[in-house]
Amino acid sequence: MKAMAVLGIMSGTSIDAVDYASCLVTHRGIELQELWTARYPKRLQTRLHEAARGAITGHELCQLHHDTGRFFARHALRGKQKPRLAGLHGQTVFHQPKLPNPATFQLGEPAYLVEALRVPVVSNFRAADLAAGGQGAPLATAFHQMAFGLKGRHVCVQNLGGIANVTSIDWKRGSKPDLMSFDTGPANMLMDMAARHYTGGKWTMDRNGGKASRGECAEDLLQDWLHDPFFRKAPPKSTGREYFGELFFKKAIKEAARKRLSAEDLLATCTEFTARSIALNYQLHLAGEPDQVILAGGGARNSFLVGRIRVALNATCPRAELSLSDALGWPGSALEPAAFAWLAFLRIHKQPGNLPETTGARRAAVLGQLSEY
Repeated sequence: MKAMAVLGIMSGTSIDAVDYASCLVTHRGIELQELWTARYPKRLQTRLHEAARGAITGHELCQLHHDTGRFFARHALRGKQKPRLAGLHGQTVFHQPKLPNPATFQLGEPAYLVEALRVPVVSNFRAADLAAGGQGAPLATAFHQMAFGLKGRHVCVQNLGGIANVTSIDWKRGSKPDLMSFDTGPANMLMDMAARHYTGGKWTMDRNGGKASRGECAEDLLQDWLHDPFFRKAPPKSTGREYFGELFFKKAIKEAARKRLSAEDLLATCTEFTARSIALNYQLHLAGEPDQVILAGGGARNSFLVGRIRVALNATCPRAELSLSDALGWPGSALEPAAFAWLAFLRIHKQPGNLPETTGARRAAVLGQLSEY
């Protein structure tokens, strides 16, 4: 079958930027052609954070939905190759998968993208899995298997966005791999919140872990956090800003003040929390020790965080080789948008996009709603 040019668009829970991946897709595989990023302007980013906190009115949410859609569409035109299809994840501002009343919402009206590109657009991917009893996440599992699965090896793809999630591809035996995919907890979210808090909003992140590397982890506070029941909950499971976001951070700031922690100390503790919660999830929930752990997402560019993950995994998975996805031909910021290019391709061919064994859904569902030109 002739390859289809598909544009995947992803903005994660960090609410910092939008990644665009132009891909050539067939039923057998996907090839990255072009990658670019558009950072949210300050005012739009502030409004998105307010929406994620539930601090805006319904009228403001409606306006923001359209403004965000126009932003997505404007930057989609930067690509050199015209796509025949686009997959738009949208900006998550709410994700609550717990029964009996699960809900998820991604901002960004797709009609503007349809009009700009003049091609069909698939959006709202998570709702169908949620309606089928699943978590609505993670949805990149099949893409990770296609890109990184190796027969005879157990490979884990660890994404480090606002939230951290892992895809375990255990192909040590059998004709097909054993797959498991779930959220492991926070990645950049708490670190970014701390950076904004201590700089009065001047910083959106602790670039390369500069401040965290000068601090000292508060081990007693860290141990309290690691006893959160989320980590011991068996997969399938997902989480988000509603759990490890503003409310969690407010408590962390109070504890930091009570313990007289410096900004560097709290950043070091938040960084260690990400690293150790990943290792803890592997220890508790993976069937065996992985041979390789591949880091991707924005957090993979934070060398201090990568170093702390290496130390944490050495304690629980000493034989695991730690790699960056960039070294394997996939830039860290490309994986998520490429996954939604793949899911859009499946949707246009009316094929299921979720894996019930990883999301907890009752059935394999066709994901996404189609807006046609």
